[in-house]
Formats: sequence, structure tokens, C-alpha cells
Amino acid sequence: MDSLSYKTISANKATVTKNWFVVDAEGLTLGRFASKVASMLRGKHKASFTPHADCGDCIIVVNADKVRLTGNKLTEKEYSFYSGHPGGLRTETAKQLLSRRPTYVVEHAIKGMLPKTKLGSEMFRNLHVYQGAEHPHGAQQPKPLTF
Repeated sequence: MDSLSYKTISANKATVTKNWFVVDAEGLTLGRFASKVASMLRGKHKASFTPHADCGDCIIVVNADKVRLTGNKLTEKEYSFYSGHPGGLRTETAKQLLSRRPTYVVEHAIKGMLPKTKLGSEMFRNLHVYQGAEHPHGAQQPKPLTF
């Protein structure tokens, strides 16, 4: 019985292996899809998950312009931007923003589900969002991921 040792494994930059996954966002609901991607970026699906280390995978999101918003969110959900000057608050509906900058809607949803620390910023750098079906990360040989 003494030969068995149950040690808690704490991941760090040297021991983490990052895998690459590609996700097709076409027809997926924005919030449900974003929460699963955020969980993968954090590494919560791994047995060696460590809260204070970046042990998540790299995620490529394609077809960000074809993501789905349910209910009246397309016309009623508003995104605010503030220039820093008096009267500089600008708002856009989700429909306007999807037509102008579709990658921002997906990035904004996922970033809001990551930690608000330096570690969260580091995890966000592992996310790559593209408007169409093409991406320049073929050399990393990403595996397809479905939800």
C-alpha cells in the first residue's frame, strides 16, 4: 500500500500541451457556443486543469458572421462604445455590428466569460476568430470540434 502515491498535479507552462481545434460557428447560438469555447480556452476539460495557469487549448472559430442570436436580440441587444469625450457614447445593435464587424460579436461574448485578469488576457490570445470559412492556421493541423 505504501508504493501507491496520489499526488496532485499542478500544471505550468513547461508541462502544458496545447492542442489546436477549429470550430464552425454557422447556425450555433452565440451564448451557448461562447461558453463552451471559453471553457476550452481555460482548459477546464482537461484532467490537469490548474486555475492559476494557462492550460487551455488554442481555438479557431470560422464563419463568425453566421452565428445565431435567438429571440429579439438581433434588434434589441446593444453594444456600447465610449470615446472618452463628453457625449462620446455610441451604441449599435447586434444586427448592425454583425454586418459591420462580425468577429467582434463572437470575441466580445467569449472574452466576457474569461477571467478579468492578466491570465484571462493571456487565454484570450489563444482565440482566433474569422469571418469566412478559411483560416491561415493550416500548419498547426487543427482538429475539428463540434458542440
